[in-house]
Amino acid sequence: MLMNTKLYCNSLTQYSRYKTRVVNIGDVPLGGDNPIRIQSMTTTDTMNTIATVEQSIRMIDAGCEYVRITAPSLKEAQNLEEIKKELKKRGYNTPLIADIHFTPNAAELAARIIEKVRVNPGNYADKKKFENIEYTDATYVEELDRIRKRFTPLVKICKEYGTAMRIGTNHGSLSDRILSRYGDTPLGMVESALEFLRICEDHNYYNIVLSMKASNPQVMVQAYRLLIVKMQELNMNYPLHLGVTEAGEGEDGRIKSAVGIGTLLEDGIGDTVRVSLTEDPEFEIPVAKNLVERYSKRGSHKAIPEIIKLPYSPYDFAKRVSKEVGNIGGHNVPRVIADFSEKQKITAASLFAVGYNYSVPLDKWNLTDQACDYVFVGDNTVDFQIPGTLGLIYNANAWNNLKDKTRSYPLFKWADFENSDKKSESLNFVSITINDVLQFSTFQPSNPFVLVFETSNEHGMAEQRRMFVEFLKTKNEIPVIVKRNYSSLLEEKFQLHASTDFGALFLDGFGDGIWIYQNNCTSPKNVNATAFGILQATRTRISKTEYISCPSCGRTLFDLQETTAKIRNRTDHLKGIKIGIMGCIVNGPGEMADADYGYVGTGIDKITLYKGREVVERNVNSEKAVDALIELIKKHGDWVEKESI
Repeated sequence: MLMNTKLYCNSLTQYSRYKTRVVNIGDVPLGGDNPIRIQSMTTTDTMNTIATVEQSIRMIDAGCEYVRITAPSLKEAQNLEEIKKELKKRGYNTPLIADIHFTPNAAELAARIIEKVRVNPGNYADKKKFENIEYTDATYVEELDRIRKRFTPLVKICKEYGTAMRIGTNHGSLSDRILSRYGDTPLGMVESALEFLRICEDHNYYNIVLSMKASNPQVMVQAYRLLIVKMQELNMNYPLHLGVTEAGEGEDGRIKSAVGIGTLLEDGIGDTVRVSLTEDPEFEIPVAKNLVERYSKRGSHKAIPEIIKLPYSPYDFAKRVSKEVGNIGGHNVPRVIADFSEKQKITAASLFAVGYNYSVPLDKWNLTDQACDYVFVGDNTVDFQIPGTLGLIYNANAWNNLKDKTRSYPLFKWADFENSDKKSESLNFVSITINDVLQFSTFQPSNPFVLVFETSNEHGMAEQRRMFVEFLKTKNEIPVIVKRNYSSLLEEKFQLHASTDFGALFLDGFGDGIWIYQNNCTSPKNVNATAFGILQATRTRISKTEYISCPSCGRTLFDLQETTAKIRNRTDHLKGIKIGIMGCIVNGPGEMADADYGYVGTGIDKITLYKGREVVERNVNSEKAVDALIELIKKHGDWVEKESI
């Protein structure tokens, strides 16, 4: 049944920036027709003025347009004045943002000093106890009155001083009040912000930015979409700050950030971006810039047929129903196809890059957790015994000339497939474009086949989404592989673009497989890792340990980057386990959201360990804490020993 759902963006087919009101933050306005702004957060001790200033300058020189600094207490809030003075003395006038948790008095002081304050509605006026509280309408109103009294002084100060405010909801730190009424949901995140927003509007204060951050990109995307719909119902149009919180480090952090942030940018949503990596903040800036700059000329793309009504809900995940063909579709995880069609010669060693390691002495193949499912070889020949779990895809003519077609399958164009009398009896791959989809007949050949959606549109994600929408409308359940082509991109840009393009579709339940073709971008090994990373970030195929790691800030109580590396080195073989590594209690059990195990700084070189959201051991010396974490994982039966290859 078609859902006449109110859209969360201007169009699902024509790229168009979602228009918000302008918020003045110092001399760098946000929203409206202003560029999408880039920001980050310092990791230094806020009381160390020179270190904070020098790190801020490195960030600004890298392209940071707003600098956020933690102010956990009055003394740090007061020192923002010294930091601001020193920056101005050195010729820098970049707006500063105070990051506040738990301490309204620090926020009220900071609002008199700097250009913007960030408050988290989950902990600004509440202390989280993970209690399920039964509220009547009357007692809930009493709670809101309590919050109003606590929050109103800050609103009045911001209004008086012309200070902007971000009401920043985090999925993992929703208050017990919100959790009790709305549950741990995107809707709860939205309502958490709206409670505070209504108080601001009651005082005619509108210089506000909103955010809906989560470490799970799917939750994050759904929350932003819901927020926009709610704002439309309430005649609001506040600008949006985009970010995936606790994204982690390296490749994983970049892929997860691109999946969440990029999905929204594709639909024209977002006025400022912060990429949260467990790395020095100046390294976040190029990632954010690479995500954002892609849309500077997106509006001139080839036209895509409009979507009038959505046949799915963009606010709830539901995988598109497809029938099973071979090991593709149905209840199977999305399959990964490696593309070796441009290789001059394919050998057994070629497969090392895509997860298959051949042992000559043992004469056997070893499979990693990220072994691809199929390799497209084009017109090449493969003259060695392939692993038993691997399939080969050939161009149809080359496949037809094979003497031995064992675990080998043809790839057709749609028109050729319809007319061919030489098809595989077990599995055929059929390439199809939007023109084919819109004219798709009810033709159902007896030979089983899987479709490969291809696009050359600059706004390719939207075009492929339009193809899936057509299939949903016609209740077509043929399995679909999503394919994209990339050429001559720097490696990080390739990774970010692919994560955006595929991630946006898989977050909405579209796709039974992923096929990335690249030319002059990166290595086959990195392509394969990116494909599996995208599926991991969208929670559609788990192939490795997931780390929910905060980006560090002045509140961090240990060396977060070094500790994350140590934990990763010891645990990166634990497929499917989620480990939260948090620098302080602010980013503690709540921010870890759905982590299986938690490692949280609770004092100088003191760590508290969690199983889920339950404290297991407090004040562990940091030198022994990684070992203690391993013992905790073993105790709960989630440990396996590393295999030597």
